[in-house]
Amino acid sequence: MPVEESAPGGAAGADRPHVTAAVLAGGVGARMGGGLPKQLLPLAGRAVLEHAVAAFCAAPEVDDVIVLMVGEHLAEAERIVAGADLAKVSAVLPGGATRTATSAAALAAVSHRRDSDLLLLHDAARPLVTRAVISGCVAALATAGAVGVAVPSGDTVVEVAAGPGGTEMLRAVPPRASLRRMQTPQGFRLGVLRRAYESALADPALVATDDCGVVLRYLPGEPVRVVEGDEANIKITHPGDVEVAEVLLRLRAEAAAEALR
Repeated sequence: MPVEESAPGGAAGADRPHVTAAVLAGGVGARMGGGLPKQLLPLAGRAVLEHAVAAFCAAPEVDDVIVLMVGEHLAEAERIVAGADLAKVSAVLPGGATRTATSAAALAAVSHRRDSDLLLLHDAARPLVTRAVISGCVAALATAGAVGVAVPSGDTVVEVAAGPGGTEMLRAVPPRASLRRMQTPQGFRLGVLRRAYESALADPALVATDDCGVVLRYLPGEPVRVVEGDEANIKITHPGDVEVAEVLLRLRAEAAAEALR
């Protein structure tokens, strides 16, 4: 499915930045086991991927959505999009072999957009992202060039080093108050992300799994703002995560029904 122009989804004037959300499904989820990518696993009657895409299609701040899927399952992603009410999806494209390559493919897909336009990058394996999180990320981009979504770390996080005989030894205990667990979406003004990736892709030692990290490393003078995430915005990574997501979806539906009474 090629990239198409889409009408702005918001009510602001012509000068409002265009907001594209890229749902990244380039990996195969090896830790899940089995042959089916985690993005295609069923969750409450729909694929994990469909839940993630639908969240951005429902967000009034988002103008269009592109989906980047691992190549061998591209046809399935196109079938999911075609069979659901996902009118804001403007393209379903092949992702790369790595997260960095998939993000670079998303950037290439919006090459026709202005530097002042916005791009949200979201893991397809996070199907429970809320409208509030999406809205907070977009709102922060009014005054920031890069925005990450994060939640406080409830556990003590330690740094380890290799010890004798293949063991691990405690090296440091960073103060928990300054630690956060990053989620997605991560949002960017396109000009900022383009400059960061231009430098990153020229670095033969590039290893990155996080787009805010790419900005932090390759544009050290560019502040990366952090906004509040949601503990329920979990990533489907291990067997059993789908069952947890099912419970969270049920609780969310019950809370919505209760609010209407």
